[in-house]
Amino acid sequence: MAGRLIAVVGPSGVGKDSVMRAMAERRPDLHLVRRVITRTPDAGGEDFDPVSEEAFAARAARGEFALHWRAHGLCYGVPAGVVDVLDDGRDALVNLSRTALPEAAEKFRGLKVLALTAAPEVLARRLAARGRESEAEIAGRLARAGYAIPGGLDVIEVVNNGPLAQTAEAALAALYPAVRA
Repeated sequence: MAGRLIAVVGPSGVGKDSVMRAMAERRPDLHLVRRVITRTPDAGGEDFDPVSEEAFAARAARGEFALHWRAHGLCYGVPAGVVDVLDDGRDALVNLSRTALPEAAEKFRGLKVLALTAAPEVLARRLAARGRESEAEIAGRLARAGYAIPGGLDVIEVVNNGPLAQTAEAALAALYPAVRA
């Protein structure tokens, strides 16, 4: 049986990467997809492979990405190797842009979407704490927090306002209900 691609989406500051790591710690068979991003290596946050715009374009032209998109002035790529992980029957967690979901649903049968949400004040506090954006950029990200998820997808919504462990457990219980019953 093929594994599922689980797209973790939500507004900036909702804690997608932290929740994904916490889920994988509790369920080691989950594969965490390491994205390729045209961001400087010292940007902090998630584990990613930093590349230049030119290197990213070359890799995309060679077909090295299962998915790729542009958001917030950066290019993001999901390495094509995720297909091997899924073919091996393992589920894979990937931080995706909500705008990439339609293409992901076309390419990956059984795509599951884990939509994380949080209160606006929680998002604002987290964005300010990471220190990557100006106040104006944070305001812009908060304005986009309500961006709708495209229809027709299999979506689970989990609120991440509280302790990380609680959110990870809620997400795992929703994704694997028979295992956690």
